[in-house]
Amino acid sequence: MCEVFISADPQSYDARTRSVRLHGVVTSIRLENLFWQVLEEIARRDGMVVVQLIERLYDELVAARGEVGNFASFLRVSALRYEALLAQGRIPADSSVAIRSLDAKAVLHELPEGWGSPLPDQARVHTLHVAARRQA
Repeated sequence: MCEVFISADPQSYDARTRSVRLHGVVTSIRLENLFWQVLEEIARRDGMVVVQLIERLYDELVAARGEVGNFASFLRVSALRYEALLAQGRIPADSSVAIRSLDAKAVLHELPEGWGSPLPDQARVHTLHVAARRQA
């Protein structure tokens, strides 16, 4: 069993720190290389670079939850959720399909317990407005 996990390329779990600018404020984010690779794939699907994706995720998290908390952990969970949703067929494996083009309600329908809590109605409406402005 363990060979499945211990045979991973050691570079994949080496951590790398990147400096990003979130609305004019420079901050550092430290993630393992494998997480950076997954975030880069997500960003590419929507025609962005990883820094643009990170800024969008940050903005939408603040809009939906009102606070960020541990943002690096949020990014790790986002990458893990993406991979799990891919494996479950909830997100198409075809990387030319943009994430923003998917019906989020359908993708998230009946998630396993502990995978997420519904957003408060007010936060959901605000998040939808933020997303609509960005697409315009």
